[in-house]
Amino acid sequence: MRTRVLLATGCLLGGAVLLTGCGPNDADSAAPDGWGTLRTRGVSVSYPKGPQGYVEQSAAERSRYNAAAAVRKESGRRVSTITVQLDFTQANSAGQAAIAAEAGIGMGAKVEGEKDVKLAGTDEARRVDFGFRSTGESGEPPKGTPVKGVILTGLDSAGRTFAVRIDAARGALSSENLKKIVDSVRVH
Repeated sequence: MRTRVLLATGCLLGGAVLLTGCGPNDADSAAPDGWGTLRTRGVSVSYPKGPQGYVEQSAAERSRYNAAAAVRKESGRRVSTITVQLDFTQANSAGQAAIAAEAGIGMGAKVEGEKDVKLAGTDEARRVDFGFRSTGESGEPPKGTPVKGVILTGLDSAGRTFAVRIDAARGALSSENLKKIVDSVRVH
């Protein structure tokens, strides 16, 4: 009888470990309550939802370069975006991916720093911080509005590049929520 109880207990514990250690819910484990998650084959990232939060864009709404995107609007204007790009360049390291990501920031932007960053699922990733002023075009914040940006980049488990980019007009994204977004990134 004791052997059956121990065997049953072992099976239950083993099953619990399997359920908590793998599967599609791993990407959600870093998402705070009430947040959504952008999922791609190479990376996932979470974002705040709700009336003052982001809305995930459909494939038809986002740029053809973005594998996933979420947008936050105020008064009909985009004040913050989160995008995920995959296979955006040929690179052999996070440093090379960061150089390519910087090239895509845009004219007039100022790179404020680049550093190593820890992201779940990869041993090597880079963070690029930058800033620019909005042009006021295409539903962006009014012309001249300061915008801060962060790009998290590196290689996924298949050796393909990824870039998670977060842009936010001044006051549109708290430093606490930016940290939560960065901490939520999971590389597959």
